[in-house]
Amino acid sequence: MAGSGDGSSQQPLQECLEAAVQVALDAGQIIREALRIEKRVQTKSSAADLVTETDQLVEKLIISTLSKRFPSHRFIGEESVAAGEKCILTDDPTWIIDPIDGTCNFVHGAPVVAVSIGLSVKKELEVGVIYSCVEEKLYTGRKGHGAFCNGQKLQASNQTDLSKALILTELGSIRDPVAVKMLFNNMERLLNVPAHGIRIVGSAALDLCHVAAGDVDAFYQFGLHCWDMAAAAVIVREAGGIMMDTAVLLFPGGPLDLMSRRVVAAGTSEMACRISKELQPVAYERDDGTEGTSN
Repeated sequence: MAGSGDGSSQQPLQECLEAAVQVALDAGQIIREALRIEKRVQTKSSAADLVTETDQLVEKLIISTLSKRFPSHRFIGEESVAAGEKCILTDDPTWIIDPIDGTCNFVHGAPVVAVSIGLSVKKELEVGVIYSCVEEKLYTGRKGHGAFCNGQKLQASNQTDLSKALILTELGSIRDPVAVKMLFNNMERLLNVPAHGIRIVGSAALDLCHVAAGDVDAFYQFGLHCWDMAAAAVIVREAGGIMMDTAVLLFPGGPLDLMSRRVVAAGTSEMACRISKELQPVAYERDDGTEGTSN
């Protein structure tokens, strides 16, 4: 993270969106070129939590580009946090960045990878840009101004019946046997409703874009991070969908706890609440390290 000061009224949000789009496209070109070549892979929190030189290169590119344009802004980046930076969200304009969402896919040459760049101002998510690098699909959202994919307006599903739902989820990189068992138990609970189906594609950011586009009816995950969902939250909401904490059953559509590492997204609040009621909570340490509820 870097930078300080308020700066929020000094830089129009449209300018922020345009800057994020350009750097996401530049980052996407780097990722496409690197996808098929041999990679130097390291691990972080577990043997399945992977990072490559390209992740680090792309994050540095995004932060350096945006910091030159917006010197008062702060940054939370996945690889910066992994290297020891604190993950603290303040009222200052803050860019929340996942340089490659779907790193495991990237390592194996699977084409489901994305750049995710979100902007928070006064702890409110204002701008979201997600670039599906191989598909060359650019998802954008700005609070109060709609969500789009390559310029086409997005509209989330209006499905309310869980038994007719197609749902996306991710397993994440945690391999603790108890947590893994709970993750599969949750899938079983939903399939026993029965939901139409559950799919895993390897990128939470793109999963959420599919919710925004109405391609699927819902997404849920325990264990994801703020950089996985910051940009997507703007896009889903602007497409008429809902992002909620799995713990907030009584207040659908209420403030998303970006640091809680849990989320349900859907086209309707009925669907989001119905899925939440089926889920067994899986506890993860919060991104900001503060105490918080785990269910």
